[in-house]
Parts: sequence; C-alpha cells; structure tokens
Amino acid sequence: MDTETDSEAIDVDNERDVYRIDVRDRQYVLVGTAHISRESVTLVRETIEAEKPDCVCVELDQQRHDALTNQKEWDARNLREIIRDGALATLIVNILLMSFQKRLGGKLGVMPGSELAAAVTTAQELSIPVELCDRDIRVTLGRAWRSVAWYRKLMLAASTLASALQTPDLDEDELRRIRDRDVMNELMAELGASFPTLKRILIDERDAYLAQRIRESKGNKIVAVVGAGHVDGMRRALERDDDIDLTPIDEVPPASPIWSYLGWALPAVIVGMLVAIAFSQGLDAAGDNVLFWVIANSVPTALGCVIAVAHPLTIFAAFAVAPFTSLTPLIGAGYVAAFTQAWVRPPRIHEFKSVAEDIVVIKRWWTSRLLRVFLVFILSSILGAIGTWLGSYEIISNLVA
Repeated sequence: MDTETDSEAIDVDNERDVYRIDVRDRQYVLVGTAHISRESVTLVRETIEAEKPDCVCVELDQQRHDALTNQKEWDARNLREIIRDGALATLIVNILLMSFQKRLGGKLGVMPGSELAAAVTTAQELSIPVELCDRDIRVTLGRAWRSVAWYRKLMLAASTLASALQTPDLDEDELRRIRDRDVMNELMAELGASFPTLKRILIDERDAYLAQRIRESKGNKIVAVVGAGHVDGMRRALERDDDIDLTPIDEVPPASPIWSYLGWALPAVIVGMLVAIAFSQGLDAAGDNVLFWVIANSVPTALGCVIAVAHPLTIFAAFAVAPFTSLTPLIGAGYVAAFTQAWVRPPRIHEFKSVAEDIVVIKRWWTSRLLRVFLVFILSSILGAIGTWLGSYEIISNLVA
C-alpha cells in the first residue's frame, strides 16, 4: 500500500514527548507520558488546548476510566462476586501494583493516571469527543497469565510482591529520571527480559491494539495520550497504515484441557488408592487413611483462618470443606473461606478507598476487614495445599508399604 507519511516531534515545551504523524489526509499527535509525572499532566492539557483536535484518544479501557473518573467505583465493587468468580487472586495482584505506583506517585505529588484523567477532562471542557482505546484490562491480564508456564507464575508472583511491598526511597536525581520515563513501562521492560511473552502481550500487542483503535476514531486530527513506552511501537503501526485484525488479541485463549485433566488426576489417584487400600488391607485401614486425609486437609486450612483471626463461622466452613475441595479443581477451600469471611464481616466502604496504602502495613491486614478477607484466602490456601500434599504422601506411603 502506497501512503504518504511523515513523523516528527512537535515544537512544544516537551518536544521529545510529542510526535506528529501525517498519514494521507489525517494527522495523529501522539503524547507520550509518564503515568506519575506532574509535567505530563501539564503537557497533555497544553497539547490538547493548542491542537484543538477532532478527537482525543486515551490509553484507557472502560474499567480504568471509571476508576479514574468515578470515585464511587470502588465503593460499588461487589467483593462477594469477585470471590465467587475466582478472581480474588487477580484483584490482590492489581492492588499490589496499584499500591506501588500510588506510593511512587505520592512522592512526586501526582497520582498514577492523572495525565489520562486530565486528557479526558480537558477534552470534555472543550467539547471534544473522547475515545477509550486500550484493550480491556481483564483481557490483557488474562492473556498474560495464560502465557506464562506454571513454574514461572511463581517467579512472577514473587517478583510482583517484592516490587509492590518495597518502600520507594528516591533522591532528587531518581525523581528527575522518573519524571522523564514511564515507570510502569520501565517495569514491564524489566519483566520482558525475564518473561518475553509478557512483553509481547503487555507492550507489543497493546501497541498494535492502541494504534488500530486510534486509526478507527473519527476526525482528521487526533490527539492520542499514551504511556511513553508505547510511542515507538504505535508510530510504526500508524505509519504503515495497514488495518490490524484485533480479534486474535482481544480474547483470552481457553486453558489447555491438559490442566483440566491434571486437576482431576490427583483426586482420582487419591480415591483409587483408598479403594486399593480397602481391598488389600481392609476397610479399617482404608478408614484410618480417610481420617488422616480429613485431618491433614481440614486442620491446616482452618489454622490459616485462625492465624488470620477470621470469624468462627469462617474457621468452621474452612475446616468442613477442605477435605472435599482438595478433591476437585473447581473451587478451593481458600475461596470458600474468603467468601464466608466477606459474608459475615463485609468490608467497610472506606477500606476500599485506602486499601492501596493499607496493604503495605502488616498490622492492617488484621485490622482491616477487606485485607482480612485477603489474608484468610492466602493463608488458608497455602496451608491447605501443604495439608493436601501431606495427606497424599501418607496415603501413597501406606499403599506401597
């Protein structure tokens, strides 16, 4: 396809962060920002006011837009539905990342995403249409999670936890460097070195997605506000002027059936061994092994709830369901315990607002009802898993003895 394109930096105060791309009769103005930079907020406002585009595109999906512009979004969140849908672990990871970025932004005097919110409000003040051009965050996280091997998921979880819980100690030189770079894209670049598939999904795919959605927006002059780390990839995609089929990258691929088979393999093996013990050693021996299985699963799972100072009903529910949930991949005892805790001790509204700050203070995991739900889930799941493997080992040992 023959197209006439031209790409150059705009002559503004931060010219290295703003690029004009001319393709045919359309003009795209890309504003590369750092998500915790006050200068980026000013740059976004000044660029939109100066350019007066036909449309303003922002690196947001509907969920992130609502979180930035609607202060009641967290208040309306239904924690019970999140637990029921098995998304509690994802929520915890999101809050950890949000906590790290929010504390970093606090040191700079501006909260994460302020420049994106500024783009929306500035466009609305000037009666300019706004397009939310980023991929649904749930699709992005789902594709990222599915792309990583199970053993690397553990490495990723540990890396995320370590990064999120550390306290940023920044001097003036570091603050200046951060103002000039997008912290989250820098983090993703580091992850990309260890997890190449993550870079492809979190950066490369979104570059293509953002470019195509911007290309589909209406008007001849478009201002697009995106993280600085996306600018180079988006410039190349826009200059090519080729339509990109978003269907393959706009859905979460189904889990491999192998995991379903493996999920049912352990319970099938356990039940099969108990039956084998009954035939080879008698019903009394089989009964003793069943009792050990119940104790090995129930006691550690309930102990996790006790350590979390959970409600007595939560402790009882965890104890009761653990021997059965360990025999099915459909639901874990941790989810049952968390759901019960959220039901009998529903989190307070103000705890949703302060969770990003509370999550890094150890004692608040026990004083906040919201964080206690997380704590119940984490401790009961970890200790319950240990109990399941102990129970399995005991049954296998008795069968081969």
